[in-house]
Amino acid sequence: MPEPIRDRLIAVAGPAFARRGFEGVSIRDICRNAGTSVAAVNYHFGDKQSLYAACLETAQAECNDRTLAAVDPAAPPRERLRGFIAGMLASQIAPEKPAWHMELMLREMVHPTEATRLVVERFIQPLAVTLRETLDDLCPGISASEHDGWPTGFSIVAQVLFYGTYAPITRLLMGDEGYRRLSVDEIADHVTRFSLAALGQAPPLAFGDPRTLGSRLP
Repeated sequence: MPEPIRDRLIAVAGPAFARRGFEGVSIRDICRNAGTSVAAVNYHFGDKQSLYAACLETAQAECNDRTLAAVDPAAPPRERLRGFIAGMLASQIAPEKPAWHMELMLREMVHPTEATRLVVERFIQPLAVTLRETLDDLCPGISASEHDGWPTGFSIVAQVLFYGTYAPITRLLMGDEGYRRLSVDEIADHVTRFSLAALGQAPPLAFGDPRTLGSRLP
């Protein structure tokens, strides 16, 4: 079955925007590579800015779906925190994920456009709300702490993003064999334990403690 024109335009435009940025890509180039016409862009998106926003939404939507699906609202806050971390981590390093998804999001963070606000409102805000609610249940009053508790959430997310964006560096530091042994579950357990310890919700991680990496949460 032929790929829908709208999907084909995103599949062609996404990698191009990721490599060259919004200003470095022309609609005519995209249409030529997608085997369609400028009229198709106007019909499906309206203009180049809307096509670019659609590419960003496509890149971020999978992260939202995996992360939110991994959080059981009925679970205790410790388990919800681990679910959030594991879901977000899995979306960052999923082998089937097109490389341009992360490349485009990183470019947008470094060189924000008008589309940044839309992505935050539609996708990142729901993730932030879920994490803040989890942290409030885990540590009542954290949202009323300094800077409304935002730095705590940012610190947790930053740990997850590190493993996604710095994968080539961690592979070189750890070696291929060591990196291959580092599973999503092990990283998720470590980041969760590290975060719980920082929040005073778990014992400090001790050198040589087997719980520091790769063991199930109690």
